[in-house]
Amino acid sequence: MIDLNRLRANFDIAVAKAKRAGGLTLLGRSEVRLPASPAEARLETFPNPAPSRDYRIHFETDDFTSVCPITSQPDFARIEIDYVPDRLCVESKSLKFYLASYRNERAFNEAVTNRVLDDFVKACAPREAIVTAQFSARGGIALTVRAEYPDKTAGRDKE
Repeated sequence: MIDLNRLRANFDIAVAKAKRAGGLTLLGRSEVRLPASPAEARLETFPNPAPSRDYRIHFETDDFTSVCPITSQPDFARIEIDYVPDRLCVESKSLKFYLASYRNERAFNEAVTNRVLDDFVKACAPREAIVTAQFSARGGIALTVRAEYPDKTAGRDKE
């Protein structure tokens, strides 16, 4: 049976620590501007309120845009991020700003998806994470890229 009082107390402690640390700079501030590039963006985190439990967090957005490095045309995508947090969770407003920072980023879809995963893992060190990017069709071909952490192909011999 779940002890709600204990769970609530643990959550209150985690929130208090996050506030004391002053780590969240975007949440609750409407005057913050969007970062110009992913290098300028910052994924903010807060303490996981239930670090002893494996649970999944799912983010999704249909509002992702990057730029094709060859044609300079916009690439539109649906981005989904699923992860099992360890000690830290990613704050959603910072993720929104981070993803918006790709609007002028020139990169192939595969590179974008893998960079999102790499930056996400670097920010919060999850137990596992999956980034799925479904890019809209251009020229009649749609593209979906899925990157996973930890890499399940690590250690496989290359053919």
